[in-house]
Amino acid sequence: MKTKKTFNITLAILLGLVLGILFGLFMPGRYDFVLPVVELVSSLYMNALRMMIYPLVFCSLIVGIQGIGSVGATGKIGGQSVLYFAGTTLFASILGLFLPRLLGLGKGVSIQMVESNVEAAKFTSLVDTVKNLIPANPVSSFASGDMLQVLVFAIIVGIACLTLGKKAEPFVKLCQSLNEICIKVISWVMYCTPVGVFCSIAAVMYANGLDTMIALGQVLIALYLTFFLYIVLVYGGIVKLLGKYSVGKFFKTVLPAALNAFGTCSSSATIPISKRCADEMGVPNEISSLALPLGATINMDAVSILMSFMIVFFANACGVELNLGLMVVVMLSNTLLSIGAPGVPGSAIACFAALSTIAGLPAGVMGVYISVNTLCDMGATCCNVLGDLACAVAMKHTVKMDAPQTAKKK
Repeated sequence: MKTKKTFNITLAILLGLVLGILFGLFMPGRYDFVLPVVELVSSLYMNALRMMIYPLVFCSLIVGIQGIGSVGATGKIGGQSVLYFAGTTLFASILGLFLPRLLGLGKGVSIQMVESNVEAAKFTSLVDTVKNLIPANPVSSFASGDMLQVLVFAIIVGIACLTLGKKAEPFVKLCQSLNEICIKVISWVMYCTPVGVFCSIAAVMYANGLDTMIALGQVLIALYLTFFLYIVLVYGGIVKLLGKYSVGKFFKTVLPAALNAFGTCSSSATIPISKRCADEMGVPNEISSLALPLGATINMDAVSILMSFMIVFFANACGVELNLGLMVVVMLSNTLLSIGAPGVPGSAIACFAALSTIAGLPAGVMGVYISVNTLCDMGATCCNVLGDLACAVAMKHTVKMDAPQTAKKK
C-alpha cells in the first residue's frame, strides 16, 4: 500500500512538472493575469518546505547521533560522507575540465551581450572558512539559513547529549517529538508538491521563454546529457557496487526528490523529501540525518560541471583564449566558492560572476548567463540531490554499526 501511494504521488509530480512547462511556455499574452496567482502558490509551497528544513535537520541529527551511540561512530559516518562528496566532486571537476573543450562548446556561436549588475561571490581563505564553521550566534545561523553552521552546531549539541547520557534525556526526547512533528508536516506538504512544482516551473518558463532555450540549445542539450550520463553511470554505479542496492529500484524511489529538486532548484528545500526517500530505501536515520544535509551543503558535483561548461561556452563564443592551466584555476576556485554555499535558487549567479572574472570573460556575459541560469540550475540541483541519496544508500552498506548500538536503536 505504501509503495502504491508513493508511486501515485510521483506520477502526480511528474504530471505537474510537464503541465507547468507547457503552461509557462503558452502563458505569455494569453494567461498573464494568472501569473500573480502562480507566483503566489509557488512562494507558499517553497516557504512550506523551507519552514521545516532547519528544525528537521537539527532534531534529526540529535536523534541520529543518539542512535549511533558513540562519538567514534558519529565521526565515522561524517568522515565517510565528506570523503564520498570530495571524491565525486573531484571526478566531476576533472570531467568538466576536458569534456566541454572536446565538444567545442560555443564555437561559431554569436551571442548578444546584456549588461547587468551582479556582485561576484567573495573568496575566503581556508582559515576563514574553518573559522566560520563554529557559529558565534546559533540563532543567527538558523535565521540566516547557514546550513553548514547549523550542521556543526547540531553535531556539537548531539555529541554533548551523548556524553551526558541520562541527564540529557529530556532534551533528546523533546528533539524526538519535534522530529516526528517535522516528518508529519512534511508528509502533508508532499501532497501539495504536484501543485507546487507546477507553479514553480510555470513561472520559470514564463520568465525565460522558448526563444531563450533555443538560442542556447547547444550548451543546454550537452549539459543535460552530461548530467544524465553522470547520474546513471556514476551514481548508479555507486548504488550498485558500494550500496549493493538495485539501481532501478533506487531511481524509482528517489523520483519524487529528483522532480522536486528539478522544479524548485533548491537542494536545501528538497531535504525533507529526500529524507522520506532514504527512509523508504531502509537507510538508517543515523546515516541519512547527517549525510543528506551535509550533501546539500558541500556536494557540488553538478555545479562543477555546470560552471566549466558555461565558462568554456562563453569563452569560445567571445573569442577568449582559455588554456588548460586557467581552467584548473577556475575549477579550484569554484570548489572553494561552493563550500558552504546555500542550496537555494540563484546561488550560482554570484559564483559565476567571480569565475567569469578569473577567466577574463567580458562583463556582458553575465546578462546572458542570468537569462538561462534557472534552466541550468534545475538539472544541476536534481543531479546533486541524487548524489546525496546515492551516498546515503552506499553508506548503508559501507558503515558497519556495532551490535550494541543497533540494539540500543531498536
